[in-house]
Amino acid sequence: MSKQIEGEILANKQLNESDYRLVLSLPELVDEIKSGQFLHVKCGPGLDPLLRRPISVHQYNQDRGEIVLLYRVFGKGTKQLAKREAGKKLDVMGPLGNGFDLTELENKILVVGGGIGFAPLMALVEKLVELNKEVMVLLGARRKEQLLCTDKLEKLSVGLKVATNDGSAGQKGYVTRLVEQELDKDKYEQVFACGPTPMLKAMQSLVNTKDIEIQVSLEERMGCGTGACLSCVCKVKVENDEGFEYRKACTDGPVFEASEVILDE
Repeated sequence: MSKQIEGEILANKQLNESDYRLVLSLPELVDEIKSGQFLHVKCGPGLDPLLRRPISVHQYNQDRGEIVLLYRVFGKGTKQLAKREAGKKLDVMGPLGNGFDLTELENKILVVGGGIGFAPLMALVEKLVELNKEVMVLLGARRKEQLLCTDKLEKLSVGLKVATNDGSAGQKGYVTRLVEQELDKDKYEQVFACGPTPMLKAMQSLVNTKDIEIQVSLEERMGCGTGACLSCVCKVKVENDEGFEYRKACTDGPVFEASEVILDE
C-alpha cells in the first residue's frame, strides 16, 4: 500500500549537466519497493509547481533503509528538486506502479536502457545478479557524458555494451543497433527495457521476430500518479471494435508486456 511520507535527503548529487542522484532515508517504505516502481515527489517547498513529479526508484537498500532516485532536470519541478539539500526533508508518495514481473524469470536476460530510461533498470539488474541470472546490459545515450551507471555496472557480474549517437563512447548510433546485433549473435530468453518511445517501438519489432518475452517500462507524463487524472493513459491491445482500450500508466503500469501495448510516437 502506498504512503505519503517525508524522508530525509542524504545526498543530492549532480552527475552530469542534467542528471542527478538523490539518496533518501525511507526505512518506512523500503521494504515494500519492487524494481520498476516509482515515487511521486513534491519537488518544491511550496505549492508551485502544484503537481508532484513521478520519479523511478533507481536503487534501494533494505539494510540501510535507503531509496535512490535518478532524475533528469527537464522543467520547473525537477529544477526545484535539484536545489534540495542534504539534511532537509522531502515529501513523497509511494511506492506506486506495478514494477517488473519477476515471477517467471528466465536465465539469459537482456536489459536495455536508453538515456535516463536506465533509471528504473539498475535495481532490476542488481536483483537479477542476486538471483544468479546471466545478464547483458545495453546502454544508449546521445554522448559519453550522458551514459549512466557504467562504473557501477562494470563492478557487477554482467556484460555491458554502450552506444552513443555521436560515437564518443562505444558503438556510434542508436542502442537498438546493439540490440539487433546481440539478438542475432546470441539467444536471449527474456528482455527488459526502458527508454524513449521510438526506442521501445523499434525493440518491439526486433524482439517480436525472435519470439522473446519483453517487458517495457513507459516514460509517460503523469499528473496525480494514482489513476485519477487520466493524463498518462496509453493504448493496450484488446479484442473489441477498435482493437484497443486505454489503461493508466501510473496504476496499470508503468511496466507492460511489449506485446500488449501500442506505442504511439
